[in-house]
Amino acid sequence: MAEDSDLERTEPASARKLDKAREQGQVARSRELSTFAVLLASGGILASLGLFMFDAMQRVMQNGMTFSRAEIADPARMLEVLTTASWDALLILLPVAGAVLLATIAANLMVSGWVFSAEALSADFARMNPLQGLARMFSWQALVELAKALLKGGLIAGAAGWTIWLQWEGLLNLAAEPLETAVAHFGQITLYTFLAATAAFALVVAMDVPFQLWHFQHQMRMTKEEVRQEQKEMEGDPQIKARIRAVMREAARRRMMQAVPKADVVVTNPLHFAVALEYQEGRMSAPRVVAKGSQLVAERIKEIAREHRVPIVEAPPLARALHRHAEVGDVIPAALFSAVAQVLAYVYRLRQPGPEPELPADWQVPAELDPATRAA
Repeated sequence: MAEDSDLERTEPASARKLDKAREQGQVARSRELSTFAVLLASGGILASLGLFMFDAMQRVMQNGMTFSRAEIADPARMLEVLTTASWDALLILLPVAGAVLLATIAANLMVSGWVFSAEALSADFARMNPLQGLARMFSWQALVELAKALLKGGLIAGAAGWTIWLQWEGLLNLAAEPLETAVAHFGQITLYTFLAATAAFALVVAMDVPFQLWHFQHQMRMTKEEVRQEQKEMEGDPQIKARIRAVMREAARRRMMQAVPKADVVVTNPLHFAVALEYQEGRMSAPRVVAKGSQLVAERIKEIAREHRVPIVEAPPLARALHRHAEVGDVIPAALFSAVAQVLAYVYRLRQPGPEPELPADWQVPAELDPATRAA
C-alpha cells in the first residue's frame, strides 16, 4: 500500500518542475480568453474606425474599378492597378490585424506570462499515434471541452437571439427606411447584438481561466518518489553527503591531532574534556587552541601529549570553559586570560629544576563561563 501511495500524484509541483515545463513550452493556456480578446479587439477597432474603413474601402473599389480605354487594352497596366488596390486594402485592414495580434499576445501573457520555447516547435511523432488520438477523444478532458463548447454556444446564441428579438421591429422597418439611415440603423443593431454575445462569452472566459489554471497544476502534480528524487538531485544523496561529512571530520581530526605535539600544555577535566593550547611569546597576542575534544577524542589527545612529553594539567573548570567557548584555531576568550596564565606559569615552573610545583587551588574562571557552575 505504501508503494502504491508513493506512485500516486498527490504532491504539488515543485518550482523546479514548473520551470522545466516552462522551458518546454508547457504552460496554462485558455483558448477562450484568446478568442474573447480577439473578438473584443476587432470589435473595438471596427466600432471606432468602421466608418473610416468603409469609406476607404469604397474609394479603393471605385479607383480599382475605374479604367480608361487605354488601360483596358494594356494588361501590364491592369496588373499595376490590381496591385495598388491590394496594397491599399491591406493598409486599411492593418489596424484590425495589429489589434488582433496584440490581443492574442496580451491574453497569453495574462495567463502564463512570456514563454518562448523552441522545443514546442519540434516534431513529436507520438502525437500521430491513432490509439492515443482515440484515447484523447474519449477522455474526461474531451468531455469537459465538449460541455464547455455546448455551454459557450448556448450562451452566445441565447444572448444574440434575445438581443435580435428585442430589436425585431427595427429589423422589419429597415426595408422602409432610406438607404443611409437603414445602413446606420443596421450597424447599430449589429453592434448591440455583438456586445450581448461578447458579454455572454465573458462568462465562459470567467469560468474557463480558473479551470485551466487548476487543470495545469493538477497535471503537473508529482508523486512522492519524484519529490524525493528531485531533492536528491538538488541537494545530493543524503548517504553520500553524510559520508563526505564523515571524511571531512576525520581529516579535520587528523590535522588537529598533528598539532598536539606542538602544544605547550593540555588542559583536562580528567574524565571528559581535553584542550591543547599553544603560545609563542612575541609572535602571538594570546594563547591559541590547537586541539580539543571530549570522551575518546580527549583520551587520544592526552595519549599523544604523553608520547611527545607535552605537559598535562588537570584544571576542570578551565577545561570545561575552554571546550565550550573556544574553537580550534581561535584565540582563547579574554575572560579566561587569567586562568590560562595560571596554567602557563605552572608549566614554566614545572620545566625549572627543583621540586614539582603545586597546582593552583583556585582557578580564576568566571562562573558564567563554566558550564557546570551555570547548570548548578
